[in-house]
Amino acid sequence: MSGPATVSLSHVGICTSDVERSVHFYTEALGFVLERSIDGIGPPYDRLMELPGVECRAKYLKCGAATIELIGYPGGGVTGSAERRAMNQLGFTHMTLVVDDIDAVAARVVKCGGRVHPETEIDSPFGPMVICTDPDGVRIELMQSAP
Repeated sequence: MSGPATVSLSHVGICTSDVERSVHFYTEALGFVLERSIDGIGPPYDRLMELPGVECRAKYLKCGAATIELIGYPGGGVTGSAERRAMNQLGFTHMTLVVDDIDAVAARVVKCGGRVHPETEIDSPFGPMVICTDPDGVRIELMQSAP
């Protein structure tokens, strides 16, 4: 009888309409660090992505133990809406970042092209929280550590 599989999270991929704008947003607004870039990603990864013949580029950014992969498709080959998805819609809903100063980070989010959704602000037992979105509508929950 074998035990459970050993699993670890490598990264979370985020499709972006403008990879350079997203790199700027995640590094300047949220403190991620660009670790590596890969351009001209095509075969055999087009098969893995189920997008025959497509080429893309990827930027890997790290913040603490978390790594995100920003994926860009030259020529605007992206689909979907940049509106934030409902929290009860199937699939990825958000990422949560713990910050020291929620107001300062929220201001940087806006300055770097994202949005803060003040109607979501709460004071919780875990500290203040608010939902922001990146320039492509990806939900980011900011949570300030309780003192």
